[in-house]
Amino acid sequence: MRKIIYTSLALLGLILSSCTDGDLDPKLSINKPNTEIKTVGDLKVVLGGAYDIMTTYAYYGRNVIVFGDVRSDNAYANGNSGRFRTSAAMDMTNADSDANDAFLRMYAVIANCNIIIDANIVADPNIVGNEAEINYVKGQALALRALVHYDLVRMYGQQHVAGGDLNSLGVAYVKHFLDVDDMKPKRSTAGEVKSFIYSDLDKALSMMDKSFDKGNKKVVRTTMVYAIKARVALYFGDWDIAKVSSQEVINNSGARILTAVEYAESFKANLQPNSIFELAFTSDDNRGNDSLFRIYNNTAYGDIVVLEDLKNQFSSSDVRGNMITIQERLRLRNTGKFVKVDINVVLFRFEEMLLINAESSFRLNAADPLALTNLNLVATNRNATPYMSVSIDNILLERRKELCFEGFRFDDIARTKMNMPVVDPVKQTYDDLGLEGITYGSSRYAFPIPLKEMNANANAIQNKGY
Repeated sequence: MRKIIYTSLALLGLILSSCTDGDLDPKLSINKPNTEIKTVGDLKVVLGGAYDIMTTYAYYGRNVIVFGDVRSDNAYANGNSGRFRTSAAMDMTNADSDANDAFLRMYAVIANCNIIIDANIVADPNIVGNEAEINYVKGQALALRALVHYDLVRMYGQQHVAGGDLNSLGVAYVKHFLDVDDMKPKRSTAGEVKSFIYSDLDKALSMMDKSFDKGNKKVVRTTMVYAIKARVALYFGDWDIAKVSSQEVINNSGARILTAVEYAESFKANLQPNSIFELAFTSDDNRGNDSLFRIYNNTAYGDIVVLEDLKNQFSSSDVRGNMITIQERLRLRNTGKFVKVDINVVLFRFEEMLLINAESSFRLNAADPLALTNLNLVATNRNATPYMSVSIDNILLERRKELCFEGFRFDDIARTKMNMPVVDPVKQTYDDLGLEGITYGSSRYAFPIPLKEMNANANAIQNKGY
């Protein structure tokens, strides 16, 4: 972890070095990094650095989103450029670069967040609302820290491996930047990580004055905090929390569901009415060949190809099916989402909240009319046939159709304890240590802890099977 954190400091320096002369000095002291942070503007610069790291190709710029679909019955890797071959086959080793790069970037974001959270800034009495604004930015950092630890535990945690549960190993929950008393942190259990996530989110909400929200979808707002809480609660089966949190977003976010006419066009422009939070990508952030566009579309890379089984789930009237088209060599491509290299990545949108609310309502009370209402609100606004009844299968099917290519499918498979669906044994090149298929509980349901982390942290424990 020490090398991970030190590297994150270097990344922070690279990000800040592009700022103007009046911005925060990027040469933070390793021992006392917060001495250079004196104003709320400084906090915002470091928070901007966290967003920047999240947009890198190894995190939400590409890889972490692709992992959720290529490890499922939605897509496969064709080997055009050699990308995602091991993750698609669920055949990683502890030296795998995909596992290492995502791990590194995630803890780099956490490092930025912890610099903000630990910063000791005295509010300026001459500036009205200064203390509230400082607390608001710290609350934003707490929310991001919670989200990133959630991403870490769902990818590297052991809660779905070999009879695992919340008592199984999760990840190290890092709460301070370069903590001299915890330079080699131990892994918390998955249950402890979940509790820490909820604690961070609740504290964020207590610190964030809604008057500072101001409708900016490219930064953390109180609405996004509830959206994170809803997603986390769905994953862990905390149905009461999932329902209350998703309902808060539905009622108070100012977002709405898109109609069928709006749907396809919405992926061609930023800041759409259904967006709750999106990571901004400008021309300066142009990822070129490392973009989601290049990996999904028929390009020089184009490694991620759609499986026919997903295409077959859409009726002829469902507008979502039109976003999958036949390209060269009769390959099915995602040509509807991530249609250019510099499009924003929407991490939370209104439709996800409707589906979380539908599932949590049904799980709590199968007769709750909200379940069918919200499920069909999504389906009918895509010109799909409405459901006559609610079931977990119907909910998962609608999530698969609505959220495909956005990184959700693998987690839906894992959290519902499904074996990996094999719909094309030739293209889904799974390898579970020589065994056919990937059954629930396999060590392959979790990424390996990177070898670099194992070598740097004497307290690190490797995941089963690696």
